[in-house]
Amino acid sequence: METTFRITANVRNQFLNFINNYTLEQLNTIPKGFSNNLIWNIGHCLAIQQALVYKLSGLPMNVSDEFIETYRNGSIPTCKTTQEEVDYIKSILYSSFEKIQEDFSKNSFINFNEFTTKSTGFTIQNVKQAIEFNNWHEGVHLGIMLQIRKFL
Repeated sequence: METTFRITANVRNQFLNFINNYTLEQLNTIPKGFSNNLIWNIGHCLAIQQALVYKLSGLPMNVSDEFIETYRNGSIPTCKTTQEEVDYIKSILYSSFEKIQEDFSKNSFINFNEFTTKSTGFTIQNVKQAIEFNNWHEGVHLGIMLQIRKFL
């Protein structure tokens, strides 16, 4: 899992670069042809990681239900993200990932509810697969963000 966690850290570094190098207006801009923006993609990745790892393991998630609802699958930005929300997303970018590493090393993930993703049809059978699949998911959204930045 060392490589898997290194990949997650690398993608999170890329997300942090977006937060640090783009203005609030740029983070909130939805270019023509896109249905979301930079900050939504980051929030979405954080929400999905929590759902894949904790919810499917039957454990409490480390973000609020409101956060999950705002960034869940199928959601789109309905209003501008505030600086306060961006700061919150920035604050959990690493802490949420570090908590997963800690809980994984403590063998906290005993149960897991098998889940087949709607978008890809891929079946996730255990928490290790959930963390690995999440890396793929975050990579997809990083690719979308790289496209969005061309229009800012």
